[in-house]
Amino acid sequence: MSTEDWSENIKMIQLLDDPEFSDEVSSLIEQMESRPTDLVLNLSQVNFLNSSNISRLLKLRKVLLDRNCQLVLCAIPVQVWGVFLLTGLDSLFDVAEEPASALASLQLKKA
Repeated sequence: MSTEDWSENIKMIQLLDDPEFSDEVSSLIEQMESRPTDLVLNLSQVNFLNSSNISRLLKLRKVLLDRNCQLVLCAIPVQVWGVFLLTGLDSLFDVAEEPASALASLQLKKA
């Protein structure tokens, strides 16, 4: 998992396909429970989502919302975006086209 700290309150995470995806998001959930920050998840390297991946993303979203933190997903490949549309996840998550847009949206919400 590639992590970049953009500020004290914003981290950008580059996610990979399984098995790394599951491990990375589970690790993020643990981190956010103890040290919550706003997150940008870059999904450009993710080629598909399974039900376990979706469950972990939803758990991460809940942990962050419970701690008044924001989550933005970005750079979602077409095949993964199709899963978001079919499952209705597109209406649950904040989504940006690219990492720079995701960071800007977080910074604007905090201003």
